[in-house]
Amino acid sequence: MRALYDSKTKSMYDYGIRPLLNKEQKYQAWLDVEAALARAQGELGIIPKEAAQRIQETAKLENIDLVEMEQIQEKVGHGFVPFLKMLVKACDQESSKYIHYGVTTQNIQQTAQLLIVSKVHKKIKIVLADILKNLAQLAETHKNTVMPGRTHGRHAIPITYGYKVSVWISDLIASIERLNEASKRTFQVMMGGAVGSFNAFGEIGRDVQNKVAEYLCLGSMPVPSRNITSHKTEYIMALSLLSSTFHKIAEEVYSTSLEEIGEVMESFVNGTVGSSTMPHKINPKLSKGIIANSQKIYTLPQLCLNSAARPYEGDSSQYMLFDAVLEEAIELTTEILLRAEELTRDLYVNTDKMKENAHLNKGLDNSEYVMMQLAKRFGKDRAHSIVYKKAIYVQKEARDFKNVLLEDEEIKASFTEEEIETMLNPMSYTGCGEHIAVEQAERARKEERILRGGQDYV
Repeated sequence: MRALYDSKTKSMYDYGIRPLLNKEQKYQAWLDVEAALARAQGELGIIPKEAAQRIQETAKLENIDLVEMEQIQEKVGHGFVPFLKMLVKACDQESSKYIHYGVTTQNIQQTAQLLIVSKVHKKIKIVLADILKNLAQLAETHKNTVMPGRTHGRHAIPITYGYKVSVWISDLIASIERLNEASKRTFQVMMGGAVGSFNAFGEIGRDVQNKVAEYLCLGSMPVPSRNITSHKTEYIMALSLLSSTFHKIAEEVYSTSLEEIGEVMESFVNGTVGSSTMPHKINPKLSKGIIANSQKIYTLPQLCLNSAARPYEGDSSQYMLFDAVLEEAIELTTEILLRAEELTRDLYVNTDKMKENAHLNKGLDNSEYVMMQLAKRFGKDRAHSIVYKKAIYVQKEARDFKNVLLEDEEIKASFTEEEIETMLNPMSYTGCGEHIAVEQAERARKEERILRGGQDYV
């Protein structure tokens, strides 16, 4: 197992992703590519059509002796030749002559891996659609839920929780756009032979590759060189950036669920145990899983970039690394996405605690509001100096901000006590937070429809 699993893994609905990642699916994908290759070559007259048809009919996992395949693998020390021998054995004598005709191991294996990843990609889009639906609901429900905005780990000025969620929505949609753009270049068929220049077939080799791509619903690699890996690196980088969005959400949930802050909490099922020694423990399991797997996926693009520079037309150290890294990236992303969907769906938001925290500094968080009102009379620079002195004094001397403001004759002459109270109310200074939350919720729903195959796509 390459991804970081935990006690949540087995109980989580996986959208049909995990079954696509097992060894049997890999072997069937190899067979699917070999079948598509034979079909293309049969239609183009490279091999007899009858042989091509027989290969297609035989290219099913139940016809392959996996036990004997593994025994042969131990002897020959090659990961793919034993598989071919089992396919040859499963076919009749005539059709077996044309199996794996004019291509090399990596043509089949790399194409098959991208075929599987393309199927996973479609399921990932459904998970992302559900997450966007969850975030849209959070943003709309809490468009007016006031809470402290925080910069540098401390209170800044008030925001709404709906606004905070809108930040996640915007970031997530950008990540989805990157992922979709990368997918256009990633899912490609490579049938160029040992060095990628169609040596075995000449010009008709391009037609073979195009037909294989058509049958597998993939793109056709412009230059089918085994040394080109940038499309895989791009996709893995896009997965890393996508994961980073959920890492951000998880870190926020993790820290704001601390008892001292208490603004949110992960869903809790009665009977879940957080510690073998501390009976009271309710831990942020989903957030922890997202954080751990995200940190691991960030290491993968660097491996890709280093390996991409390997020289010449093919190198097994490069191919083996990309095979492993792409598989690992998909597994890690799956674990992150499944946890993110559950986290965003069942997150408990403590609106009372958010309001309490927004009032924690008794209006001091609205110092900018006071300053901007004073700036209308005194100018920005002088207004900043006045409010700065008051705000620092309040914090050093543990005074009440409202009372300190009312002690100043210029401020008293500018505002009534009621106006000062309004300026110090966190609800009166959330800017366009409500509007942005509603706007991004609608944007999330539109993107959700696109991901599900709706009509909004342009």
